[in-house]
Amino acid sequence: MNNTFQIGDRVQLLDEPLEGKVIAIDDTSITFLSSDGFELEVASADLIRLPDNAAREHLSGTVNPSLKEGDSPKRKNPTQSRKKKGQDPPVVVDLHAEKLFPQKNFPDAYELLDRQIEEARRMLEFALRKRIQHLVFIHGVGTGVLKSELETLLRRYPEISFNQADYRTFGQGALEVFIPQSAFS
Repeated sequence: MNNTFQIGDRVQLLDEPLEGKVIAIDDTSITFLSSDGFELEVASADLIRLPDNAAREHLSGTVNPSLKEGDSPKRKNPTQSRKKKGQDPPVVVDLHAEKLFPQKNFPDAYELLDRQIEEARRMLEFALRKRIQHLVFIHGVGTGVLKSELETLLRRYPEISFNQADYRTFGQGALEVFIPQSAFS
């Protein structure tokens, strides 16, 4: 597929299921309006052009007979299509100091970090025992020390996967953890 873009093209990010319509093009980047209404500026190498509706129907070999000419097919809400039937919401573990020490008697930085990692380890082990498949650790933005230590802890469990949590739901300081059924013994 040719990836020379024009204003009005439908595009999708390569690494995420985020799509939209091109609204501006310059020498180094392309700006598109996402289906959520956000303007995003990215390098053209990070985008692919999506086929228009007619090309998509031709490629898939299916046409909805109930659609009249000029109508576009109704799409499911992307957040609904990602959720499986009966999937529980994630267990959210907030590792901020004020959540772990509500009396505001914070220990020094080293003791605080140790307590935060111990809490994360405790909750991860709890999830493994109780067959909880989806956790979110909120670590906050800060200097990145807690995030780095949390990633080190999570790498010790080769059966689980983790990535940055959805920033629209949890902000930028959160890691999402997935535990497959095969990890439960």
